[in-house]
Amino acid sequence: MSFAQTILSRKTGVIHGRFQILHNDHMAYLLAGKDECEHLVVGITNPDPSQTAKDDTDPERSDSRANPLSYFERLLLVKCALVDAGLGEADFSVTPLPINFPEHYSAYVPMQATFFLTIYDQWGRRKLEYFHSLGLTTKVLWERSPETKGISGSHIRQAMAVGQPWEHLVPESTAVLCKAWGLPEKLRTELARN
Repeated sequence: MSFAQTILSRKTGVIHGRFQILHNDHMAYLLAGKDECEHLVVGITNPDPSQTAKDDTDPERSDSRANPLSYFERLLLVKCALVDAGLGEADFSVTPLPINFPEHYSAYVPMQATFFLTIYDQWGRRKLEYFHSLGLTTKVLWERSPETKGISGSHIRQAMAVGQPWEHLVPESTAVLCKAWGLPEKLRTELARN
């Protein structure tokens, strides 16, 4: 069987996130999604400013300060962390996913897949509404209160900016890449300017 036939015959799932900094709880989420399918399509949301829209349920998600990494940098974070976690490169794909624009999903992800998500707040419920409005097959991996969410990218970005320890909250490859890109220094400089 060719590689193309193998990919087409696999049960596919779609999962998504901004991954503005990929952390250990993101990894638990990604791997839980992978446990549900044979091929996992990871949609990176807010891929660029033109594909990012404000949403009243979580207005900070679209703020440029909450999105310091480019799409390509986040693609590398996801790929490196999933391979380091034991997935083969044929087990997953990474693509942009403009989450605020459901009318564009079909240009990026397989619409016949199962769409996985977690729910912590109104933003999670809004995304489920988007999926249902398109008639997509969905599976909520878990629903928890905001207080029990765990690690957040904003917490890690803040720790980087003020020089607190953060490396233990992220996969090793994420720490290596963020340091190589000078992200803690960039965030520190931005904090000092504001």
